[in-house]
Amino acid sequence: MDQTVAASGAPGSFTDPGAPGPGPAAAPGPPAKLTVPGAVRWLRRVAGIVPFGVYVTLGLLLPMIAVAVGAFQSNSGGFTLSNVHAATHGVYLHGFEQTIILSAVTSIVPGILGLLIAYAIFTANRGTILRQVAVTASGVFANFGGVPLAFLFIATLGSSGLATQWLTDLGFNPYDHGFSLYTLAGVVVVYMYFQIPLMVLVILPALEGLRPAWREAAQNLGARTWDYWRFVGGPVLLPSFLGCVLLLFGSGLSAYATAEALTTGTIPITAIQIGSFLNGNVIAGQENIGKALGLGMVVIIAVAMVLYVALQRRSAKWLRS
Repeated sequence: MDQTVAASGAPGSFTDPGAPGPGPAAAPGPPAKLTVPGAVRWLRRVAGIVPFGVYVTLGLLLPMIAVAVGAFQSNSGGFTLSNVHAATHGVYLHGFEQTIILSAVTSIVPGILGLLIAYAIFTANRGTILRQVAVTASGVFANFGGVPLAFLFIATLGSSGLATQWLTDLGFNPYDHGFSLYTLAGVVVVYMYFQIPLMVLVILPALEGLRPAWREAAQNLGARTWDYWRFVGGPVLLPSFLGCVLLLFGSGLSAYATAEALTTGTIPITAIQIGSFLNGNVIAGQENIGKALGLGMVVIIAVAMVLYVALQRRSAKWLRS
């Protein structure tokens, strides 16, 4: 009987095709059939990302493809490089230079000032009202911009603004010493209003990620405060700081309404130049130069965001450890 069972390929025997060992491998089974419960489970898993995918497709991918195609398209519909050539020369190249200078200044200076303010908030007691007010105010100021912000500064630091009149009564008129709110320097001052609070919001989580045990260990080894920040806290915080500065750079690069309302287009900033194309203020035959300018902005912001993601991954590795 045992021989009969073995010969018939009983489960677990050497003749069983599915038994482990040096014997022949079992043939692959038929593919799993799609069932209604399985399809429902799959739909539940992907349902959360469908709205985000639709948003990214309609709000980012399709417009970016349209801009990229239009940048290399002539008025007759053919391929041309004249739009890109015009966008990288003359007044448009000067616009890119002014935009990059504006974005760099309004990212580095607010980055340093915002780091100092965030560190002061970080060292304060978590339950204090001052800390809660500072964090809440940063969130409000970081999202305040556009025409209301331009009007606020015109009424305060304009040629006949309230603060300007006060300074004039004290014997110092800033407009007599080269300052003007309607120049690039004035736009930099206005951008500080929302860039510094934005830096506070984005760098504060990185400061809170610094482990107290790291500082205690450094102090136990005889390190001073400067030594801790030079060899421990600084290197760990540096990738996050640089990533936040790049984020501010992208914010300053893409800002449009505040500068447009403040200067009425007198400063050659790329965002304002693109806005003039959208408003129809173009020369015949140059309709697609605005799309070439938009493509240049996409390239600049893409490079900044790639560097930002790389720095954030490096800082996240330290903060998770």
